[in-house]
Amino acid sequence: MPTLARLHLAARESAAASQPQAMPPTLHSESETVQWLMGNLPRTELWVAEIPDEGGDDDLLGYAELEDGWLNALYVDPAHQRGGVGTMLLDLVKARRPQGFALWVFETNRPARDFYAASGLVELDHTDGSGNEEQAPDLRMAWLGLDPLGYLTGELAVVDRTLRELHERRQALLSRLANLPGGASTRTR
Repeated sequence: MPTLARLHLAARESAAASQPQAMPPTLHSESETVQWLMGNLPRTELWVAEIPDEGGDDDLLGYAELEDGWLNALYVDPAHQRGGVGTMLLDLVKARRPQGFALWVFETNRPARDFYAASGLVELDHTDGSGNEEQAPDLRMAWLGLDPLGYLTGELAVVDRTLRELHERRQALLSRLANLPGGASTRTR
């Protein structure tokens, strides 16, 4: 696991060094990254790309981490980037998730966004970054799978469910407002 954490951090640091605006600074130490990866293992699929070295051991080239319909991470050792490792891992993810999957990518990480777009992923959402620990704007991209209509219909169903829940909460609040002592105004409707 330490090797995986080192690769993860090296890929992030390399991206930040080559394009300082592309990747927010790394917030976690190697030991924290190891703990994070270990904590993810019970609920995720972890796929690694390796190549035998001269000593008979395997050198780690990259990894992909999947959880349900999400690609949580895809990182390639900086020494092996642009050599097909990322494409191989992404193709594996597509094979493992033929119904489609989504991922988050920093808005400023143009190389990753271009890679994903060239691989058939589309941008679905944009956030201001308030929901991620780096506080950096990001995009949700998705590979729509073998049935794009089915994938997008499923996404719409999630949005509709969320809107229904929000509407129900709003109605409950309006009801409470109307029942306040002194007869609250309904002008907020």
